[in-house]
Amino acid sequence: MRKKSEKTKKEARSEAEEAFERQADAVIEGLLKQYGATPEGVFGKGGLMKALTKKVLEKALAAELTHHLGYEKGGERPEEVEGNHRNGYTGKRLQSDDGEMEIAVPRDRTGSFEPLMVPKGRRRLAGLDEKIIGLYARGMTMREIRGFLEDQYGVEVSPELISTVTDAVMETVQEWQNRPLDRVYPIVIFDALWVKMKQEGAVKNQAVYLALGTRVDGTKEILGIWVSASEGAKFWMRIMHELRQRGVEDILIAVVDGLKGFPEAIRVVYPQTSVQTCIVHLTRLSLAYCGWKDRQVVADALKEIYRAPKAEQARQRLEAFMGSELGAKYPMIGASWQRAWEEVIPFFEYGPAIRKMIYTTNAIESVNMQIRKIIKTRGHFPSEEAARKLIYLALRNLTAKWKRPNPCWSEAARELAITYGERFTATRPPA
Repeated sequence: MRKKSEKTKKEARSEAEEAFERQADAVIEGLLKQYGATPEGVFGKGGLMKALTKKVLEKALAAELTHHLGYEKGGERPEEVEGNHRNGYTGKRLQSDDGEMEIAVPRDRTGSFEPLMVPKGRRRLAGLDEKIIGLYARGMTMREIRGFLEDQYGVEVSPELISTVTDAVMETVQEWQNRPLDRVYPIVIFDALWVKMKQEGAVKNQAVYLALGTRVDGTKEILGIWVSASEGAKFWMRIMHELRQRGVEDILIAVVDGLKGFPEAIRVVYPQTSVQTCIVHLTRLSLAYCGWKDRQVVADALKEIYRAPKAEQARQRLEAFMGSELGAKYPMIGASWQRAWEEVIPFFEYGPAIRKMIYTTNAIESVNMQIRKIIKTRGHFPSEEAARKLIYLALRNLTAKWKRPNPCWSEAARELAITYGERFTATRPPA
């Protein structure tokens, strides 16, 4: 009997849904006849979508007021709201995805009604701000955003509006920059890119610093954005102190690009950290000393050095290169490797999985390349805040795809656990 009752209820619900769909279809067909089944008729400035948005908004606002007052329009008023009632409408112009529209916002006598759908003082529907921010994050200028919104949606927005919408992101940027970080990062790669900004009335190159951290579960995150007039070790030390204040107690391996004084700056705050210079940067620097005809031969010789299984063998191969005809022709190459040797040899302590992750800063350089694609249309930024804003939005889009750990992380994690013991395992989640 119960099953039969449930079946009857399902059939009744199905019939009600079908009846609603038939009614909705009839309404839509009537509207399409009225407005025309064309792109202009549906999506144009005076089209069906705009008319429906207006109607639905006004109905929703009326429902909000009904909920606020506690009785239906034309119904009996409860005693507790005897002194308050509907009090006509106020016209309001709104910017929306479908263009500008004027809606009728219902009022109450006491003025206590606060609409949620379209809050007081708000002139834009939810969705328009997101579109503006999304376009801005893809590197479009204010002029391009204005043109796109007008062409695609018939929405006319001012530069001031775009600036107001994007400036609201700065609060989020500050919260993100000051957020607490993990206690331990097994690997952190540091690097900087150069961006033109207006400073004191002149356009100057400014260094934008980024730190790419690998968490104990193998996933990645950008730890922060920092801006300075130059890429210097003193400024990097300030960044280390900031990371410490935000909760980073330990970094197992730091990968750097060879900046003079950088390893010392890291060790001031994180004395146990193993600092690895970027082998690719060191190789590029070496090849810059070479004549074009010798570059491939030198590159092959250097490859033999950093592909050595142990540090001692790498040292022997470096000395062999320095004693060769090419080494004598380009003595500055051997000298540059000798100067950086203390930051080269940590690389040889690890197996292939970790070596693959730390022999180059390419992971963060790839991030920098994506940022440059976004900012290349800008001749320069009017301020440091404008640069931070756009770079943060570009990073937000980029890092949204960072869901999975590095493919070789399982192997790397096992080696890190053996090499660093509790410095790694104390923070690693159980398998």
